[in-house]
Amino acid sequence: MKSTRLCLACGNAFVPLRHVPHQRYCSSKACQRARRRDWQNNRLRNDSDYRDNQARAQAKWRAGHSGYWREYRAAHPAYRERNRSMQRLRNAQRSVRPIAKMDVISLPRSLDSGFYLLSHADDAGVAKMNAWTVHIAVLSAPTAPPT
Repeated sequence: MKSTRLCLACGNAFVPLRHVPHQRYCSSKACQRARRRDWQNNRLRNDSDYRDNQARAQAKWRAGHSGYWREYRAAHPAYRERNRSMQRLRNAQRSVRPIAKMDVISLPRSLDSGFYLLSHADDAGVAKMNAWTVHIAVLSAPTAPPT
């Protein structure tokens, strides 16, 4: 009589294949997909060479398909709306400050002439939302008060 095992993915009993003595997943497509996903996650966690190769391959793909997400969002409005509503929820739960781009000026200094994004200070949303592009021309530099 052949011994049965419980599948790690679905929990159902299965008879392991004779030529796979340490089989832990049954042969259903969903469980095999789970097995491959578990293998890859383990490899990403423990093998720096594999992790680096994956990162390079993903960067190469992104470089060759730069408009993928823009096109996907345009073709899938339900995805786009769900993503926006989830971002609004995350923004509402944020207690510190609104999200801002990394290059926002935070130093107490005067502005140089140039183009800037202008948004309402009370907005708790993402800085790029409802922003205007403005050109600021410095006509005179601030002077220190006489001592």
